[in-house]
Amino acid sequence: MRALPAGSTLVSRAEGASMDGMTGADADTRRLAVVMHSAFFLLVLASAVRFLTHHDGSPLAPWVLGFTVALVVAYGAGRLIDRHLVWLTVVLALWVVLVVLAPSFAWSAIPLLITGLRTLPAGQALALVTVVTALVVVSENRLADGFDPNLTIVPIAIAAVTAAVITYMRRQAERLRESERRAGVLAERHRVSRELHDALAQGLSSQAMLLQAADQAWARPELAREHLHAAQRIGAGNLAEARRLVQDLAPADLAGASLEEALHAVAGRAGLPVEVRVDGAVRPLPERVQSTLVRIAQGALANAREHADAGHVVLTLTHLDDQVVLDVADDGRGFVEPAPAADGRGHGLPAMRVRAQQLGGRLTVESAPGHGTVVSAAIPLAAS
Repeated sequence: MRALPAGSTLVSRAEGASMDGMTGADADTRRLAVVMHSAFFLLVLASAVRFLTHHDGSPLAPWVLGFTVALVVAYGAGRLIDRHLVWLTVVLALWVVLVVLAPSFAWSAIPLLITGLRTLPAGQALALVTVVTALVVVSENRLADGFDPNLTIVPIAIAAVTAAVITYMRRQAERLRESERRAGVLAERHRVSRELHDALAQGLSSQAMLLQAADQAWARPELAREHLHAAQRIGAGNLAEARRLVQDLAPADLAGASLEEALHAVAGRAGLPVEVRVDGAVRPLPERVQSTLVRIAQGALANAREHADAGHVVLTLTHLDDQVVLDVADDGRGFVEPAPAADGRGHGLPAMRVRAQQLGGRLTVESAPGHGTVVSAAIPLAAS
């Protein structure tokens, strides 16, 4: 168990992972696009070579070559066209003409088929699969100079498996996006809950205590009036805090003030004696770090007042080379860890711990019955 600090320090998103995940997904998409484009051009080239090899001198050769060039150009211009459906329709129309002229171009539709399954709505994608598969079956049987069961069944089986797999993957991706959306909503609710708890609970609790004191001192008008005026000041501060929360959920005490000034303001509303100390070379800190430290200080002081029955608190902010540390030490009743909340509450410590972890830091609590409590939050500067 550590004692109250006296001039010394008690050192004890996740946005990056999200950005890494987005970067990885974009890289996979680019690799898939390269494979699809390369496969399409190779299949078209192979089909054109096969036609010229088997139909040398055919009067259809100029037409086949012309439509082949048009298909390649249209396909390559796909990135310049914003309306993807228009591009896909033009490319498919050119492919259909080529298949009618030269059945060997049938298998060139595989990349187009996959592209349609990945981008078109479900109904249009299935219609595309049906039409393209039918053309492939007819074309392959034309090349065989007669009906061949294998050339009929195999394209249908391949199309069915491809459609089933890609449809399944699309639905799984949609479920994942919905799950991530719900998780984001839930995380935001928890964040707002923590902001409300840390920002307003302390002020409302202090206000209630002052009003109770004023009621008890009603026979002494000057003292009761003093308590009422203090409650009014805290109420005005809470109103400003609520407006600030509505705007951007940042602590109102940081508006136009330094972190040290904000901590003094929080200590002044704590409803019990609080000594504020600042150690180390003061440096500018990111807004997220400042907001987190102020919120943790609010939560720790609220716990010291409501649960610890503390008579004195020392709040120490220490600037180190690689991190900033906030210690809140009280001389209250203490507890045996873990400390179950007798009144069913206990949102404070978990909220403070989450705040520190979101910036890559940690929050530690040391306490023992009769020896007070020390809450220490260490935030690494490199992660912030």
